Amino acid sequence: MLHMQKQINQVIEGYNPEEVHIGVLGSHSALEIAAGAKQEGFKTVVVCQNGREKTYARYYRNIFDKIIYIDRFQDIVKPEIVKKLVEFNTVFVPNRSFSVYAGYDAVEQNFAVPLMGNRYLLRTEERTVPRNQLWLLKKAGIELPRSVKSPKEIDCPVIIKVPEKGRSIERAFFYASSYAEYQREAEKRLSAGIITQEALDEAVIEEYVIGAKFNANYFYSPLNDDIDLLGFDRRIQTDLDGVLDMPAREQLELNIPTQNIEIGHQGVTMRESQLEKIFEAAEKFVSICHKEYPPGMIGLFALQGAVTKDLEFKVFDVSPRVPGCPCVEPTSPYMKYKYGVEVGPGKRVAMEIKRALRKGRLSEVVT
Repeated sequence: MLHMQKQINQVIEGYNPEEVHIGVLGSHSALEIAAGAKQEGFKTVVVCQNGREKTYARYYRNIFDKIIYIDRFQDIVKPEIVKKLVEFNTVFVPNRSFSVYAGYDAVEQNFAVPLMGNRYLLRTEERTVPRNQLWLLKKAGIELPRSVKSPKEIDCPVIIKVPEKGRSIERAFFYASSYAEYQREAEKRLSAGIITQEALDEAVIEEYVIGAKFNANYFYSPLNDDIDLLGFDRRIQTDLDGVLDMPAREQLELNIPTQNIEIGHQGVTMRESQLEKIFEAAEKFVSICHKEYPPGMIGLFALQGAVTKDLEFKVFDVSPRVPGCPCVEPTSPYMKYKYGVEVGPGKRVAMEIKRALRKGRLSEVVT
C-alpha cells in the first residue's frame, strides 16, 4: 500500500495540471464521467475493449479526446497501457467493470495511475472477502438485513445473492421463504446453467427487506469534509421486470427462474422528512471507512437499500466507486438545491479534481 502510494505521488509530481485527462474504462458509467469532465473543461481518455468500442469510438466520440484500444478489459493493467495513461496525465475513475475485470490485486499493486477514489475499498464490494461491505456496515452501526447462515435456517423471506455463471459481474439473485423452496429455486438455476454449485455454496443469504427500494448516490469530498447527495435511483432488471409485467396467474404458469441483471435506471425522489437519515447513514459509512481503510472514502459511492413501513433505511448493498446512475443528473433535485445547477456524478468528480489541482491538493483525492 505504501509502495503504491509513493508511486502515485511521484506520478502526480510529473503531471502538467493544464493537460490532465479524466480517464475511464469503456463500460457502464464511462459516458456520464466523460460528459461531466467535458462540462468542467477537462480532456478525456477512454480505454476500450476491441469489439465493444462503438459506443465510445463512434456514437459518442465527441466526448472523448483520446481512445486506447485493448484486446481484453483485464489488459488495462499492462505496463504499456499504464504508461500511456500516465503520459496523458490521467486521473482515472473506477467503475464496476474496471475493478472486476482488472482484478483487485492488480489494481492495488500494478495499476500505477492516480485513481479518483480509494483503490483499497474496491474489493470490499465482494461479500466473500474479509472486512467486506457487510462488515463495514455493521461496524458503522447502519441498519442492514438479518443474515442467514445456512439454507436450513431460512425462516422468513430471504434473498440469495449468488454470482451468475460465466459473468461474475452479474448477480443471479433468487428468493425463498423456506429450505424446501430454496432447494427448488436453486435446482432450477443449476439445471438451467445460470449458476454453479460452487458459487451457490458461497452465496450470501439475507432477510428480504419488505420496503420501497432506494439507491442513495453520494459524493464525499476530502477537500472540505462534506457529503453531497447526488440523488436516488432504482434499477431496471431483466428478466425480472419482464416477468413482473405479467399478471400473477401468468407468472405462476410461466414457471421460469428469473434473473436480476441490471439493464437500466429510474430516477426517484424521497420524502423530504426522511432525508436526514439518508445523510446520517452516509456519515456513518464515511467515518468507518476512514478508520478501517485509510485514507477512507473518496468521491462517489452508493448505499443501496429499502425504507420499511417503520421508516427505517436498511442498507443491503454498497458501491464503493462510481455507482453508474446516469439518470440522476437530469432527474434529481438535490444537487440543484445545493449548487444552483444540475450536477451529476461526472460533473461532481470533475469539480473535485479541478479544485484539487487549483489548490495543489490532487494527492488528497487520489490513491
